[in-house]
Amino acid sequence: MKVRWIAAARQDRADIIDYIAVENPRAALKIDDLFSEAAKRLGEFPKLGCTGKIPGTRELIPHESYRLGYEVDEAADTVWVMTLIHTARQWPPARDD
Repeated sequence: MKVRWIAAARQDRADIIDYIAVENPRAALKIDDLFSEAAKRLGEFPKLGCTGKIPGTRELIPHESYRLGYEVDEAADTVWVMTLIHTARQWPPARDD
């Protein structure tokens, strides 16, 4: 399957890398490699992660501190990465009603 990151997930990833790079550029590169490897594995094994907290999604933990939320679109042969979020943050996000 193809793996595609939606714009918000790409921004999540960039923000994480930028944040880590301030203190430790090598660690930022290492975590980015982990994210890339996780996405690659999803392309090969799209059901690798567990059922997500949001209906219709799945989640993979590429690192103990980060949750990668994704959807599998079998008709389009695509895994859509929807979010990359620190595990300490509320997930799913609170709804504004």
